[in-house]
Amino acid sequence: MNYPVIAVIVAAGKGRRMKSPVPKQYAILAGKPILSHTLSAFDAAPSIDAVVISADSEETFYRNLGKHGVIEKPLFVTRGGNERQDSVFNALKMIEHCEIVVVHDGVRPLVTASVIEKSVKLARQYGASVSGMPSKDTIKEIDQNGFAAATLDRSRLWSVQTPQAFRFDLLKEAHIKAEQEAFLGTDDSSLVERLGHRVILFEGGYDNIKITTQEDMLFAEQILLGRGKNL
Repeated sequence: MNYPVIAVIVAAGKGRRMKSPVPKQYAILAGKPILSHTLSAFDAAPSIDAVVISADSEETFYRNLGKHGVIEKPLFVTRGGNERQDSVFNALKMIEHCEIVVVHDGVRPLVTASVIEKSVKLARQYGASVSGMPSKDTIKEIDQNGFAAATLDRSRLWSVQTPQAFRFDLLKEAHIKAEQEAFLGTDDSSLVERLGHRVILFEGGYDNIKITTQEDMLFAEQILLGRGKNL
């Protein structure tokens, strides 16, 4: 696979906290699967040339999405791994060459094309970009007994989201190093940071939520209503 900018969408999770009969990426939100909303945003982003879905299986992906899985851009499906990090690495192994890779959670369906475009622009400029938002809450560090050990400076704390965009060679090197050293990161940017590469953060929006619970589904529907989407 050889395209200038490739999106890797991670959609192999089980979503047990959703208590849904299907994995949460296939749960219906506003008339179509969550993952379909995500795909539509990447299909609408001008800079994205192709999309790779890391799913539990290709058969499951097409069975659950059906017509909603059809996009105009080239779409490829690879099998996910035991961990999210494995799923991303499996997708990277499909890519022979590209300039920028944009990694996104399949269950962040409210991402916009403009946020995706900004992630690509900043990755071209800095090599690595991550969407997120300043923390609204006071964050405390706790000790092993559950008592407050420190109150962190909220002005310097961000909640990290996806999309996260990187130079392909940089992200591939970061994943190879992590595999060699049996390191499991919380996100892709943490792997890149281990190489000593700085990561630029930008605002992705408080509405760029990750669907984890049924309450998140209700919130997402309200956001779509606010954007004028018919439910």
